[in-house]
Parts: sequence; C-alpha cells; structure tokens
Amino acid sequence: MPPESPGGRPVWREPSFLRLWSGTTASGLATWALPFVLGLAVLDHALSATGLGVVLAARTAGFLLAVPVAGVLADRYSRRAVVLWAGLAAALATPLIALGLGRSVLLMSAAAVVVGAGQGACRPAFQALTAEVVDAGRRRQANAAITLAVRVTTLVAPAATALLATVLSSWTLIVGTGLLWLLAAILPPPGRRTPAAERAGTLMLAEFGEGVREARRHPWFLAGLAALAAVIFTGYSATAVALPLVGRDRYGTEAVLAGALTAYTVGALAGAALTARWQPRAQGWTALAGLALYGFAPLSLLLPVHPAVVFAAYAVAGLGIELFNVPWFTATQREVDPRLLARVSSLDFLVSYGLAPVGLAFLAPAVDAFGWQPVLALCALVCFSAPAAAALVPTSRHFSRSERIRV
Repeated sequence: MPPESPGGRPVWREPSFLRLWSGTTASGLATWALPFVLGLAVLDHALSATGLGVVLAARTAGFLLAVPVAGVLADRYSRRAVVLWAGLAAALATPLIALGLGRSVLLMSAAAVVVGAGQGACRPAFQALTAEVVDAGRRRQANAAITLAVRVTTLVAPAATALLATVLSSWTLIVGTGLLWLLAAILPPPGRRTPAAERAGTLMLAEFGEGVREARRHPWFLAGLAALAAVIFTGYSATAVALPLVGRDRYGTEAVLAGALTAYTVGALAGAALTARWQPRAQGWTALAGLALYGFAPLSLLLPVHPAVVFAAYAVAGLGIELFNVPWFTATQREVDPRLLARVSSLDFLVSYGLAPVGLAFLAPAVDAFGWQPVLALCALVCFSAPAAAALVPTSRHFSRSERIRV
C-alpha cells in the first residue's frame, strides 16, 4: 500500500506530488538516456569516441557551472520558475545536439553545455520544491518515491533506448530526450513559498556564501557531505574504472560488469522501498552505516572471489546508498532554513557530483603508479572509515541539531 499522510490520505493520491514526481522522473529519463543515445551514434559511426567524450564532458561542465547559480536563483525567486526555465533551456538546446550529429562536434558541445546547465539548475530547485509541495510528515516517503523513480530510470533508460533504436534514428531519439525535458519543465506544480525579494546590489557569490554559512551551522551536514564526497571520490571511481577491467581480465567476460551494475540498481530499489517505511531511532547513524556499505564494492574487486560475490557486494552497496540518500535529503529539507534550502542543496550537489570526475582523473594514474590491489584496498578503507568518522561528529546521530529524535 502507498504511504499515507497524517490525515490518512495516500501521498500517491496527491495531485501536486504526482506532478512533481512525474517531472523529476522525466528529467531523470532525459539525463540517463542521452549518453546511451550518443553511444549508439558512435556505433553507427555518426560520432567518434573522442567526440562522445567531448560532448559528455561539456554537459558535465554545464551542470557544475549551473548548480551554484541555480541555488541562489531558486532561493531568490520561485523554485517552480527555476525548474520551468531550466527545463525549457534543456529542451530547446537538445535538438541542436541532434543537428550537430555527424556535422559539428563544436555545435553539439555548445548545446550540451546548455543541456547540462538545465540539468544542474533543476537539481537544487527540485530538492527545495519538494519541501514546499510535500508536508514535513511525508517528505521521507516522498523522497523515497522520487529516488525509486531515479533508480528505475537507470534500468529503463538503456533498455528503452536500445529497443527504440531498432525503429528510430539516433537523431529522433536525441530529440525525444528534449521532449522529456519539456515535460520536466511544465509538469511540476507551484510551491507554497513566497519568493524572497531581490536584494539590489547583492552579488550572487555573496548570496551563495550565505548558503555555505548555513551549511556550517549544521555539523552533521558538513560531516555527512565530507563522507559522501570521500565515498564518491574513491568507491564510485573504483566502480567506473576497475569494474570493467576486472571483469575482462579476471573473469574473461563483460557479463560481470552488466551483472554488478544491475545488482547495484536492484539493491538501490530495495533500499528506497525500505526507507519509505522504516524510520530507525538513530537515523543519522543508520544512514552513515548504509553509506559505509559501499566499501564492499571495491573490496569484492580486490579479492579473487566468484562473480556471484561481486554481484552480492554491489547489491549491498546499492541498498546502502539509498539508506543514506533518503534520510539525508529529508533531514536537509527539515533542518535547513527554508530561505536557504536551494543554496545548501546546490552545495551538496556541487561537491558530490563535482568530485566524481576528479576521482576518475586520479584513479588511473594511481593504478599505473601503485597497481590495482593497493588502490582498491585504499578505496575500500576510505569507504568504510569516512562514514564512521562522520558518525563521531556531534548531531550526526539524528541528522539534527537537536538531540531529540526528529521525524
């Protein structure tokens, strides 16, 4: 049965939440589908492998540039308006990627920057809009439902893209992701918050600094963000770089890569479903313990184990990451000053997403210098120890500045 409101009304029967959920799902599908469509274009020789890397890097750059700016704008103006304009920008830029396919990587890259900026602008705005649309008592369930949609899209987007590619061209599929961005722009409902008046002469950097200062008021947030960054820098990077090579060199098949990633997604789905109904007393410590479970992923690659053990390790890692994500988002929406929520959320996304490519850049040279085993061992150690260290920080037990249990 769906989760219910304090008054007994299921959250899935709330039209405003359904619109918000549909919009976030559409943006997730568009985000995950584009790399696979471009990958198919490489197979069709419409785009080179180098061109694919350049276009995806441009999208990432647009995302990272837009996140802090969007955090300020979403706090200064309407969060719904930021989602609208960000989604429209991504929707209008996407056909230019299709237009440049086979003609101009420069045009595709410029358009990808705009698409990435739209994606980056939506993330903190959606996070803050959730707090406006959903009452405090149901945000945990709402966040679980949204993250379930995100995980489902990671399964559906590649399969749907491959299926549609049998009857549609890469050009058509790229334009289709633009239509998804259009849905993401127009579907979400308006929030209940009155936008803050623009402060004349206030620099955007200064306003972002207010969000940083707000984050510093919450020791649990800084500790949790540091632990998350450490896990992404090491564990996620090990997955991206080591898993394909270990599957090829140790097991002699690419099926290990596919199986591990599928197991991770299935575990994450189970984790999101669990957190929708289970609220532990020490929710912060439980979330950090879940984050530490990611250490089993690089550990399974370090040891000469059966592929089934690798799959199990990645399923546990996926379960743990959602045991962290849902309480983390819910606590941020609950504890942070609503006037600054989008800016604090943008800091979260900037650090977590920004460190992912940095970790990838460092891991390969580290492997060349020291070998796979020491690097994977260090990655596992960091994944286990960083959340444990964060749990020692005051206020981390409940992800709350108050020592009493918050719901």
